Amino acid sequence: MEEIRRYFETKFGISPTDWEVFSSKLCRQELQKKSKLIHLGQVENHLSFIETGIIRLYVPKKDDELTFGFVFNGAFVSAYDSFITQTPSEYVVETITDTILWRISHKDLQEVYSSTKIGNLIGRKASEELYLKKSKRELTLLSHTAEERYLKLFEERPELIRKIPLKYIASYIGITPQALSRIRKRIT
Repeated sequence: MEEIRRYFETKFGISPTDWEVFSSKLCRQELQKKSKLIHLGQVENHLSFIETGIIRLYVPKKDDELTFGFVFNGAFVSAYDSFITQTPSEYVVETITDTILWRISHKDLQEVYSSTKIGNLIGRKASEELYLKKSKRELTLLSHTAEERYLKLFEERPELIRKIPLKYIASYIGITPQALSRIRKRIT
């Protein structure tokens, strides 16, 4: 819990009193690789902070899966549209590696919002972080080549990207695994 506490102290300057309220609502969860946090059609009921691990967001298709997001340790993860609307998720949230999460339920987060000075700031910052990742992803798809998208992903998280199966990376950057293999051969 120390990592999440440091994160909140650094990002928000959370007071000891507000930390006490917030942390009392957090549940630690350890998940093995390939564990699903949210299934297709399930309502997201948690906002999670990744202490360690890598998580993938994807849309299951009949013959394949379309990966549209990776989330690494030190960040929030959620099927956030489902979380804020409390409607069924249109995608799956799954661990790629063994993962440790700190989770707060929708109900408990609403309580933190109403009972602490910092609650709304925490919610807003988590929301902004998730939105910026989504916006960055969309802009990258529209304005960069597949090779540029791969290099950018590799540049941002080189130590972690090696843990992600190439088929997920290929799907994320919008190409086939074979095309990714050709890109990797060309740049090495």
